[in-house]
Amino acid sequence: MPCTSCGSKTLTREDISGSLICVSCGVVQAFDNYDAQLYGRDGPTGIYVHVGTAGTGSALNYKEKKIYESNKLIDELTFKLDLTGQRSIQIKNMIDKITDGEFGLGDWFPILIGACSYVVMRLDDKSLPISEVASVLNCDVYELGRMITRVVEFLNLKLPEVDIVSMFERVIRNSRLQGFTNLDESMLDRMRKQGVLLLNCAVKWFLTTGRRPMPVVVAVLVFVVELNGVSVKIENVAKEVHCTVVTCRKRYKELLEALVKVAQALPWGKDVTVKNVLKNSPFVMNYMEMKSMEKRKEERDGLNCGGIDLGDVVSECLKKDVEYRIEGGGVESDPRYLEVEERSGLALTGVDCVHKTQLSHECLAMIYTRFANEIDDGKLLEESEVIHGVKGRGGYELHAYRDWWCGKSELSKKVLLKKILEKDVGLDVMPPSFVNGCMVNERRRAKINAAKIRIDKIMNPSRASTGDVDNVYFLESVHTRKRKRKPVAEIDWEDLIIETLLLHQVKEEEIEAGHYNTLLDLHVFNSGIM
Repeated sequence: MPCTSCGSKTLTREDISGSLICVSCGVVQAFDNYDAQLYGRDGPTGIYVHVGTAGTGSALNYKEKKIYESNKLIDELTFKLDLTGQRSIQIKNMIDKITDGEFGLGDWFPILIGACSYVVMRLDDKSLPISEVASVLNCDVYELGRMITRVVEFLNLKLPEVDIVSMFERVIRNSRLQGFTNLDESMLDRMRKQGVLLLNCAVKWFLTTGRRPMPVVVAVLVFVVELNGVSVKIENVAKEVHCTVVTCRKRYKELLEALVKVAQALPWGKDVTVKNVLKNSPFVMNYMEMKSMEKRKEERDGLNCGGIDLGDVVSECLKKDVEYRIEGGGVESDPRYLEVEERSGLALTGVDCVHKTQLSHECLAMIYTRFANEIDDGKLLEESEVIHGVKGRGGYELHAYRDWWCGKSELSKKVLLKKILEKDVGLDVMPPSFVNGCMVNERRRAKINAAKIRIDKIMNPSRASTGDVDNVYFLESVHTRKRKRKPVAEIDWEDLIIETLLLHQVKEEEIEAGHYNTLLDLHVFNSGIM
């Protein structure tokens, strides 16, 4: 056999590799030791390299190599999720049960690892947001959610309810945002209790019903942080917990609106809006905390406004050793603020007298107005010059003082849902989804009545009326918050569909449900089919 390069027949075989080499030119002859691949029960085999080798001196078959690589991937992902030790073993056992010991190496296997990690944490009543798992796996949240559903159904598991309080505590404990690292443990514990109170109130106000929990956690965290004088942006918090910023802003706005409703019970509540509720939040939080600590339906002596003495709230917020730390006489003893002797015939000398006196809303409003005006004018600063606070452009910021928080309410810690609903925090509302559903039904009922009037006007012109037609546009203007121009009587596609269904003798109760496509298929398009 001549050399493929020079044509010489001086070829020799090397002892180490076994390759055929030309002595004249030194060229290794190609394909001299080629051997066809043979497939056995353990997979493909070669001459010098065996597929499945795990290291020098050991060889694994295909199945053993797959299991080895799968366990290696499980350890890597669980380490990124901070799930080590016993939880990592639980995840491996769950995957082994699901795959019948086969494990896997496809693109679906990391998603299965994330789903099992989420299920294991939920079974242990621990917090692990699905968005965080999806960010570690670099996969879609919905794809991970479908895998979690398949795992739960396959193993026939019943997951406990989502613990939103544990999620909040985990976020505030592990946050690395600017401003959190310098806070001491006492401040973090204070913020944690305030956030838990607001979260329990949000559950009672149905702000978490049918919503993702993490945006609510972000909204409460941002509010509590700003309440304690720490500057933070909602975009940074949402990015840290892998949430959508728009959704977090909506939850934050809903929380502020709920607090504004609670603040209406205060004497100056009509002046509290979404823009200034943060400055009034110490009074609102104090009011909510006191309401939650009292027994439900208990009537106290004194001013009875929803079962709580507002005189206690005002005097507690304005007295010397609690709020403003004014040396030389407390505010509650100053006759300028509690001049009620002429009206009631009683001389008030201290806070204890306030509990025994029926203070009207006008009197409390006058106390607050005078005090707020003097703070804005700086009169108290000129008299004592020892007010311990932070002065801003609009006067002294009320949220700069920390002594208003007690932290003794039962709602400041994790409690059962039944107990949350039994507590009174100053506001009882219906679920937003239920309220919106009722509004939609009212609007749809008005459209049905207007359609009946239009049909009757054509069939009986002498009995025409336009009363219900105007009610439709009145409902639309009431239930929408944006300012609109004066509505014009126009007929849209929904009105035409309702008219068509009414002409085909469809029941009004079925039309109110709003399933227009189904009703059209049943009564209009298939009306001629027997």
